[in-house]
Amino acid sequence: MKKPKWVVEKEQQKRKTAAETVWLFGLHAVRDALMNPDREKLRLMVTRNAAAKLAEAIEFCGITPEEVDPRNFKPPIDPQSVHQGAVLEVKPLNWGGLLDRAMGDGERPPRLLLLDRVTDPHNVGAILRSAEVFGAQAVIGTRHNSAPETGALAKTASGALERQPYLRLRNLSDTIVELQGMGYIVLGLDGEAEETIETALEGRRDRAVALVLGAEGPGLRAKTKETVDKLVKIDFADAFGSLNVSNAAAVALYASLPRASSE
Repeated sequence: MKKPKWVVEKEQQKRKTAAETVWLFGLHAVRDALMNPDREKLRLMVTRNAAAKLAEAIEFCGITPEEVDPRNFKPPIDPQSVHQGAVLEVKPLNWGGLLDRAMGDGERPPRLLLLDRVTDPHNVGAILRSAEVFGAQAVIGTRHNSAPETGALAKTASGALERQPYLRLRNLSDTIVELQGMGYIVLGLDGEAEETIETALEGRRDRAVALVLGAEGPGLRAKTKETVDKLVKIDFADAFGSLNVSNAAAVALYASLPRASSE
């Protein structure tokens, strides 16, 4: 009996995902990956100088590095990448599904960042850093039209990729609806919105909150705008469109956090 087309495509995607690897580069990104017990490491290429700087991390994870002469160091990454003499082939991290990350830790109201067509790995890397600093449960993109896990993203994240959950789910609107069903207030950032994050969350900072940010230029898609609970803007940012999306994510996340007040 012939398998349905959707079954065949799902099996093909599963095999493709299982075969995927990522090349991380740069001393900081490589060190943090080596120190992460949840990261599956496959191949480490280093110069002698880089090996000395990574000695503790190499010993910790037990990997045997390939030491390469700096003059012949040609790893399988973009030649323009600043690798600092260290590259590491790894499997992508598995952060589980939405339920695994959205429930929070029970200590404080959870916060999530959702990305609508944010494809620049440098922006996503910077967003991961902000999410880690301000205690977000996860950063969520989509399987298509979002930045995948890459060496450039990891380097910009400056170690946050190993600690801050980054999920890429099938459909952003479905994810928003699922979060709303879990009790989340879902706010979409839009420079033309009339209400600010602060006013939208007045008296409700103890609730779970998800903030949705769109790509620079086009912003949120129409479907996303229709699905979120409310469109909001960053306070005192009249020209929101001029803000870099990673900066906007940091400011918005901070503005959404619970405050020590009588609110």
